[in-house]
Amino acid sequence: MKNPGIQDENAFERIMSIMRKLRAPGGCPWDAEQTHESLKRHLIEEAYEVIEAIDTGSDKLLKEELGDLLLQPVFHAVIAEERDAFDMNDVLEALADKLVRRHPHVFGDQVITSSAAQVANWELIKKEEKGDERRSALSGIPPHLPALLKAQKITEKASRVGFDWEDVEQVMAKVMEELNEFKEAMANESQERMEAELGDLLFAIVNLGRFLSIDTEEALRKTISRFQARFSHVEERLHASGRHLKDVRLSEMEEFWLEAKIMENAGELRS
Repeated sequence: MKNPGIQDENAFERIMSIMRKLRAPGGCPWDAEQTHESLKRHLIEEAYEVIEAIDTGSDKLLKEELGDLLLQPVFHAVIAEERDAFDMNDVLEALADKLVRRHPHVFGDQVITSSAAQVANWELIKKEEKGDERRSALSGIPPHLPALLKAQKITEKASRVGFDWEDVEQVMAKVMEELNEFKEAMANESQERMEAELGDLLFAIVNLGRFLSIDTEEALRKTISRFQARFSHVEERLHASGRHLKDVRLSEMEEFWLEAKIMENAGELRS
């Protein structure tokens, strides 16, 4: 039920009013205690929950999770408003101005005919806006991104200034080179070198994914999901027969694993 005091406001004004009341004296103690710093992990968690909702294909769940994600900028804007730094209107105006400024082919006279050209132009405009603030071609990548995603963004930025392989065969050769170097490190039993070579191998694989237009972070996430679904099937099959994982041989677990793969291919096993 809507709060009678704000029922005539539009939805966005209503959520802003609710958040201000939660933060005000007599509101919610937990909400009142939050800071920009304390909310950081919630922003990341909510973003991943939106991704999970998208994967389910449920519009109802996606609507709910998008609301939870939207709560985070609302929260931050009200905190900033309380210290007279900026408010939500400032955030929205800045966003609107940025979108217009970085789409001169839509809101101006510039002609852009492909998404690749738009990405390049976006980066050029972005660099002009930042000026000396970003001297490196690799600047502007958040340091706390997941490693695979960060690697992909770094290779994309390097590619835009010409630092790249010519074709996918060269990238594949680099992957095999790094794999062989990792094997050598394993043979030498050098933990430090193995870590370095494994990192090089993963970086090369990210480059391979980029050349094939595959998001390696998403690819790995989906593989993890499939693994979890198959493993759960193995556990369920053993549980149905009154046994546990520690009570059976690996060969029997593999039998149920292959069964899970067949079910997955037939669309009978959900990740």
